[in-house]
Amino acid sequence: MIARTDVTGLVLAGGRGSRMGGVDKGLQNHRGLPLAMHALLRLQPQVGPVLVNANRNLAAYESLGAPVWPDPIEGFGGPLVGFLAGLEHCETPWLVTVPCDTPDFPLDLVEHLARAAAAQDAEIAYAQTTETDGRTQPHPVFCLMRASLLESLLAFLQGGERKIDAWFAPHRAVGVPFPDPQAFFNANTPQELAQLQR
Repeated sequence: MIARTDVTGLVLAGGRGSRMGGVDKGLQNHRGLPLAMHALLRLQPQVGPVLVNANRNLAAYESLGAPVWPDPIEGFGGPLVGFLAGLEHCETPWLVTVPCDTPDFPLDLVEHLARAAAAQDAEIAYAQTTETDGRTQPHPVFCLMRASLLESLLAFLQGGERKIDAWFAPHRAVGVPFPDPQAFFNANTPQELAQLQR
């Protein structure tokens, strides 16, 4: 098994928030706390150290109580650039990522991903759910990865690539089923945030 203390947790809050009107999504109020704080509080008991990836309002993120690292490649390059920020500052054998806009992700997320990664000798384990229409829906930003993938990711990004599934493809990556699709509901728009609060 992969021990909890062998996993660094990273909250991804470095996006542009364009569908939220350009606001900093992780700092939006949700039930009295910033969205990113909900993610941190949910992730902390599941991992060893925790980090935040953010590109704006760094002092506000630092006040949440975890080290904050901006994208090492400028230009809001998406979640993989956030993964890179985490891997560059990860001092454990594994890194797990969660986005700041999904405050109800499973309390046993890391345990399930770690169990699957260990059982299948995977380099990457990511969440997936089955939708009501029977479709398998991957949630690749909920991702447990070996810290040793840093060089692979850096080379991929330096080649101008940004798609998560394309980076996963050459690696031993496993999708790990989770029973509740609602746990992965994310707030991309003000309407979705209001829906979460209901």
